[in-house]
Amino acid sequence: MSPPDLLEITEFDEAGGLTSTYVQSPGPDSASGRVDVILPENAKPVWQRALDVFLPAGFPHSVTEDYVWYQIYDSLQAFSSAIAGLLASRAVLEGIGVGDTNASPTAALLLSILQDSTGRLATILFAYRLGTAIEPECKRYRLLADVFNDAAMVLDCLSPAFPRPIRVGVLSGSSVLRALCGVAANGSKACLSQHFARQGNVGELNAKDSSQETVISLLGMLAGSLVVQRVSSPLATWAALLFLLAIHLGTNYLAVRSVSMRSLNRQRANIVLNHLLQHDAVLRPQEVSRMERIFERDGVFRDEHDRVIGRCSIGSSMKGLLGCLGSQQQGQSTISGSFTTCGVDLRAVLDLFGREWYMLWPDSSSSRTIIVLKQGASARDGLKAWYHGLLLAKKTNAAAAADDKLYTKSNSQVCSTFDGFAERLTAAGWDLTDAALETKSGTRVRCGAAVQSSHRGQAGSREGGRGA
Repeated sequence: MSPPDLLEITEFDEAGGLTSTYVQSPGPDSASGRVDVILPENAKPVWQRALDVFLPAGFPHSVTEDYVWYQIYDSLQAFSSAIAGLLASRAVLEGIGVGDTNASPTAALLLSILQDSTGRLATILFAYRLGTAIEPECKRYRLLADVFNDAAMVLDCLSPAFPRPIRVGVLSGSSVLRALCGVAANGSKACLSQHFARQGNVGELNAKDSSQETVISLLGMLAGSLVVQRVSSPLATWAALLFLLAIHLGTNYLAVRSVSMRSLNRQRANIVLNHLLQHDAVLRPQEVSRMERIFERDGVFRDEHDRVIGRCSIGSSMKGLLGCLGSQQQGQSTISGSFTTCGVDLRAVLDLFGREWYMLWPDSSSSRTIIVLKQGASARDGLKAWYHGLLLAKKTNAAAAADDKLYTKSNSQVCSTFDGFAERLTAAGWDLTDAALETKSGTRVRCGAAVQSSHRGQAGSREGGRGA
């Protein structure tokens, strides 16, 4: 009888690196044996193990390629922000009377309560107003968050120069700016974490990001404690503050520039679709990230030469579409009213888009296209509607006038080309399931036959009222 073979089990970490090898040697009988643990020769050094504490498990395979550069720039901006924050905090303490024998502790406490209350109320308001727009434009709001934070630091440093009544308003204004920073930063960071997490490890990635920020902030405070001891005059304070804020904003700009989002918001959709129509080639997310603006005008159509050729509102109310059809609202009531169509039959528009999950119509007087999404429309349907609107804007701009044939031709071109375009976009790495075109809370419509009896009854009652 031949001796049993050795049993070998290899163990890997989440990054695919070999951690251990287990080899079972046979014993004198089948029930006994010895298991040897063999460690790899190229085991991680101590410094790399210490670095793993701050990196997500499975790094670098568990995150996207742009994660490393973003974290490098983000760490640099956090370091400079921590030092600048100490300079601003010293100015605030001076403004509330620290070191002044005539200052009242109660007044300082009331000022702190006022600042905190103002900031909390501003947080509620800004979250309501900006909540929907942060995810589609997360790169913009990530940079804006630090712009607001730096503006708050400038106000803090200016506060000691104002009289006490004005100083209260200045410090309250800085609290409002910090509240806006918190809303924009928290929302945009959550979107970026979801983008970086390749294996769905969003929670762990956020936890490790918090650990990184803690270490960087600690190092920044240690360095800042040396700076505030040596920088005391107003001129030196402002020179150091402006230098640190310049580094802060510069590294933040580089950080958001390094991110290649895979979702198609309005600007990226314009870039990708124009290049696809012009050159019959699909740009990858990394290529588009080098072409897009961080601060782009909201809801604009651009052609392949980067010229604005129109504006668009997607997810609009039906009232906006009726306004484009040449309608006029009758009655002064803000709750209900009626529209009189002029020139274009609403039923013809419904028939034109009967098989689509959207309806659109351009307003020739304002070069604005209104897109109404139907109930059940997906993110891909929204992209198709945006593609249709962009194509119609290009054709209308070239023809200098729109007619019914132009609408029919554009509809036919969209129906015949979009499915193929969508497959090529997905193959190039774009995520068409992420709805990133709507920057405001939109509405959906459901088209169907109206209940004629109820309308006739209402019309009869109105006629009876007129006769009386």
